[in-house]
Formats: sequence, C-alpha cells, structure tokens
Amino acid sequence: MDFLRSLFSSPELLFAVTLTAKTCAAAGAGFILFAPLLALLFSRRSAFWVRALSFVVTLPLVFPPVALGYLLLLLFGRGGLLGGILDEAGLSIVFSENAVFLAAFIAGLPLVVRPIEAALSGERLKSLEFAACVLGANAVTVFRRVTLPLVRGQILAGLLLGISRASGEVGITMMIGGNISGRTNTLSLEIFNAVSRADFDAATALCLLLSAFTLIIFAVLDRLQRRAQAL
Repeated sequence: MDFLRSLFSSPELLFAVTLTAKTCAAAGAGFILFAPLLALLFSRRSAFWVRALSFVVTLPLVFPPVALGYLLLLLFGRGGLLGGILDEAGLSIVFSENAVFLAAFIAGLPLVVRPIEAALSGERLKSLEFAACVLGANAVTVFRRVTLPLVRGQILAGLLLGISRASGEVGITMMIGGNISGRTNTLSLEIFNAVSRADFDAATALCLLLSAFTLIIFAVLDRLQRRAQAL
C-alpha cells in the first residue's frame, strides 16, 4: 500500500488531483454552455462560416495535440493575436491554470458536440418538431417539450465523454500550460513526471485513480446506452 500512502502524503500529487478535478469542472461547465448551441447550429445551418466553425471544433480529433497546442501558443502568447489583448485586460492564459482549463475544453469539445449534433440531425426528431409546430407550438416550446427530452441522453453521454477526455489531456496542455509542478501539472502530466523520476509507486497510484474514474464513466455510458435501447 506504499503507493496509496505516497498519493496522500505528497503535496505535488495532491495538487495534481485537485487541479484535475478543477479542470474537469471548468471544462464541464464550458461544455454545458457551448456544446448544445454549437450542435444545434451545425445541424440546422449549412452556411460556409458554419462549416468552417465545425471544422475548427472538430480539429482536435484529427490534428496532433502537440501541433494544436503550438498553434494555440502562438495565438495566446504575449506576441500573439489574442495574447496581447488578454494581457492588457489582465487575463493571463499561457503557463497558468487558465491554459490547462482551455486545453481541456478544446480537447473535449468535439466529443460533446458530435453526439448531440447527430441526434439533432435525425429525421425522427425533425418530424416530431415539425408536427409540434403544425399544432401551434412556438420555437421555445418545441425545444423545451420535444427537442430537449429526445436529445437529453446524448447530451449527458457527450458530456461524460468530454470530461473523460479533459481529465487525460496532455499534448495541448504541455504546450500552452507547460508542465510546472505545483502550477499546471495535472494527473496525466504527474504520471509522466513520476515515471521520469523513477517514482513508480506514485505513478501506479495515479494510474489507478484515473482507471477508477474511467470505469465510472464507462459504467454510466453503458447504462445510458441500455436505457436508450429499451425505449
């Protein structure tokens, strides 16, 4: 049980656990705010700028994380297009907790948006929305009484996938947040740090912690899938 003692006695490891929890919470809040709106936009509009935005949102799924992190570093660095503006406003992104939160949000967002978009694009949903409109329901009522109940499961599933991805983000985080002990080291980065210094007890403890979190996510997703199949 040495690895458990190392987990609860090391300030660096405790910080990594705390930061990862904060990162998941921050990313989850961002997913809830933006993912359903983006999914609705992508499923109902086909303008060029909408397709371009869809490409940008999907980019973390197909583009190397380190390369994407480098592009974000150029964008949010002090000499970058947005970095200078944010610095003048007193908001620092690069090599701070904010960078960790941003990296997690960007990495997980497509995993949240795509399941919701697929559900919103279904012909069955569109026909039910049309029927509700024919019966006199306004747009708000249709969304609240028809659309939202039918895509609620996909929203939750996407949210869980996004949070799971956010908890394990490494490549983007290392580029814009660094790997600064006691400042930007998440659980995944701390596993790398522990192995680098040959502290295998700590690495094992953190791996077990992440494994338990992943199993919980899988169990909830499996339950959601079984419930959807039963409907």
